[in-house]
Amino acid sequence: MNTGQATLLFLGGIGSGLTGSMAGLASLVSYPALLAAGIPPIAANVTNTVALLSSAAGSAAGSRRELRGQGRRILRHGVAGVAGGTAGALLLMSTPSDAFERIVPGLIVLGALALLFREPLRAWYARPGRRPPLGVAVFLIAIYGGYFGAAAGVLLLAAMSLAAAEPLAVTNAVKSIVLGFSNVAAAVLYALFAPVHWTAAALLAAGCLIGSWIGPALVRRTPEKPLRVAIAIAALTLAGFLWHTA
Repeated sequence: MNTGQATLLFLGGIGSGLTGSMAGLASLVSYPALLAAGIPPIAANVTNTVALLSSAAGSAAGSRRELRGQGRRILRHGVAGVAGGTAGALLLMSTPSDAFERIVPGLIVLGALALLFREPLRAWYARPGRRPPLGVAVFLIAIYGGYFGAAAGVLLLAAMSLAAAEPLAVTNAVKSIVLGFSNVAAAVLYALFAPVHWTAAALLAAGCLIGSWIGPALVRRTPEKPLRVAIAIAALTLAGFLWHTA
């Protein structure tokens, strides 16, 4: 790996940490950066999952204010995240990814629309008899996160935003830690059995740690509605990119 590729991955990690901790879109930056550095798609996918472990650590350090009193909630959803991440990693290592990658853009679009229309969807969700368990959604999104991962954070952010009436910064912080549980489970399997590019993972992780530590402070100071709209637009952009590459 040459100096230019190493610099690209480190800077890509900073951008990935920022977008991940602010919007759940870490792979909007990190996955294309790995591809641009010449790493094949499957290796880039598993390397990305391993590197993004540092995003959860940085987000936790930068979101201590928002995470106060959220321990039981994080633990409850974290169990679903671990189960889903493990299932997704096993799925990736045992089946072709082409078919799943083709539905990824649609899933991301649904997440973006859920963020754009959060208030009416939340009102619908709160009606009697229309409240599917959030744990099921966390589990399914974690499967996706362990399998491919791009925009798993925005899907999880959308699901959690519909289920709880709270500041977006709190939901965003909880989302980052729960997604970290999913990534840990998948990363352990990838480290043992998949073609992780360790040099690229280390460079990406170092930048990601910096970006994810800064991100929560920016979320705290950003008006909520413009941030939700920006996240949704970025998610739609990523959906278009992934649809084109698929």
